[in-house]
Amino acid sequence: MILRLLEKNITDNLYKNKVIILLGARQTGKTTMLKKIVANSDQSIWLNGDEYDIQEYFKNATSTKLKGLIGNHNLVVIDEAQRIENIGLGLKLLHDSFPEIQIIATGSSAFELKNKTNEPLTGRKFEYQLFPLSFFELSQHHSELIEKRHLHSRLVFGSYPEVINNQGKEIEVLKLLADSYLFKDILMLDAIKKPEKLIKLLQALAFQIGSEVSYNEIGNLIGLDSKTVESYINLLEKAFIVFKLNSLSRNLRNELKLSKKVYFYDTGIRNAIINNFQIADTRQDIGALFENYLIAERLKYNEYNKRFVNRFFWRTKEQQEIDYIEEFNGNLFAFEFKWNAAKKATFTKTFTNAYPSTQTMVITKDNYEVFLKQDS
Repeated sequence: MILRLLEKNITDNLYKNKVIILLGARQTGKTTMLKKIVANSDQSIWLNGDEYDIQEYFKNATSTKLKGLIGNHNLVVIDEAQRIENIGLGLKLLHDSFPEIQIIATGSSAFELKNKTNEPLTGRKFEYQLFPLSFFELSQHHSELIEKRHLHSRLVFGSYPEVINNQGKEIEVLKLLADSYLFKDILMLDAIKKPEKLIKLLQALAFQIGSEVSYNEIGNLIGLDSKTVESYINLLEKAFIVFKLNSLSRNLRNELKLSKKVYFYDTGIRNAIINNFQIADTRQDIGALFENYLIAERLKYNEYNKRFVNRFFWRTKEQQEIDYIEEFNGNLFAFEFKWNAAKKATFTKTFTNAYPSTQTMVITKDNYEVFLKQDS
C-alpha cells in the first residue's frame, strides 16, 4: 500500500463541521484511500452514486428520508456523487440537518460535481484533488534512488496506481484506462455534441505538448470552430485529463500575451491516446515528454503542499522562450528543462533584463528530484 499524501490532510479534517469533497480522475486511488480512512470507523456507511436506489433516495429528499438511508452511521461516504441528481442540495440538507455526521463525497468529474455543489455548499466544504501517484509518494514508498531509476518508465507509462502495480501489463492497463476516460466519463457529458471530434482533439493536443496551442489551428485541423475547441478543452481540464499553462506577459511589447500550452496530467494517458509506447531513449518527443512530466509533477507537489503559485511559460515573437515560471509570494522563479544534460541551457538576456530579480535553474534528468521536492 503506497501512502497517499492526502490521507493525513483528510483524516486531520474529519468532524470539523464540513463536507469533504474529493475530486480526481478515475483510478487515481480515491476509493482505496477512503476505504483505508473509513476502516478506522465502526460507524461508517458507503454509498455508491452509480446505483439506482441510492439515486432515488436523493430525489425530492427530506431529512427524514435521508436519515432512513444513513441510519445511525456517523461517517457517510458517497462515491461517484456526481451521478446523483440534485446532489448539492442533498448534501446541504444532510449537513445542515445532521451536523454531527461527517460526509465525504467523491467525484471523477469536476465539471459535474463542482457545478452541482459549489452554490449549495458555499462555506460548508473542504475540497481536495487526488492525482495519479506522485514522485514524492513513490520515493517515500521505495526510496528516491529507486524512483529515479524508474524515470524512463514513468515518462512512457505514467504513474497511475494500476499501471505501477501491473508491471509487464502497462500497455493493456493504459488502454483500458484511456477508454474509461473517453467513453465512460467525457463522452457521456451532454456538452459533447461530436464525440469523434473530441478524440481527434485529444490526439492533436497529445502531439503538441510543449508547444503553444492555437484553438483556430486545431479547429481547422479537426473540423471544429475555435469556440467549440476551447469549450472541449475546458471540459477535458475539468475531467482531469489536461491542464493549461498561460504565458507570462508584463514588461515587453514583443511578449506573447494570450498564448497557452496544454499538458496532460499523466504521460501514460497521453501516450495511450496516440498509441505510442516506444521506449524513452529512442523517442523523438522525449524532450516534450520530460517537460510534461516535470510540470505535472510540480503541480501535484504544489497542490498537496498547499503552495498557491501562479504558473506560466514565457515566449517572445522572436521565439525566445522559458519553459516554466512560478510566481510565489511575489517572486519569480524560472526553469529550463533539458533531457540531455550535455546540451547547454541559457536564459536569454531579454528575459533576465526584463525580470532582473528572477531566480533561474536548469533541470535535467540528473537533478530533477530537486525541482520536485523543494519550495521556490
